[in-house]
Amino acid sequence: MSATAVVGIAVGSLMGASAALAAPPSAAGAAVSTQGVTIQAVNNLGLTTSEGKSVQCYVRDAGFSPGTIDGQLGTSSWKAWQRFLNDRGYNAGTVDGDVGPATIRALQRFLTYIGYDTGGIDGVAGTKTRAAWKAFSHLGGGWC
Repeated sequence: MSATAVVGIAVGSLMGASAALAAPPSAAGAAVSTQGVTIQAVNNLGLTTSEGKSVQCYVRDAGFSPGTIDGQLGTSSWKAWQRFLNDRGYNAGTVDGDVGPATIRALQRFLTYIGYDTGGIDGVAGTKTRAAWKAFSHLGGGWC
């Protein structure tokens, strides 16, 4: 038998075997997880953990649950802030826990209203907005 014939037989056998040895579609599908994954990004907008706790306590004391008071502003904390900002008329938009431009604009409106300079209402958490947020976290010595 020639080398070409041996290779041809081997390849043909492997090709047939690969289809025969492959997992049936139902078995392959069963290996896929059906559990949802939640990514909880933390965005403190420049606050330390202690300052983060302060703004979590503030929003909690205003009647909006941020979840665990841990100084990490994740989805639950930002949903609480979005509810607070919407309730007060600052228009944070959809309550989704995402710190997007609408949430930042609402936060800037709130901070500006209470006397902080955010550098404008532009939906960007720039240097002045972050400084105003930090100063707010210390207002009255904090809230925790």
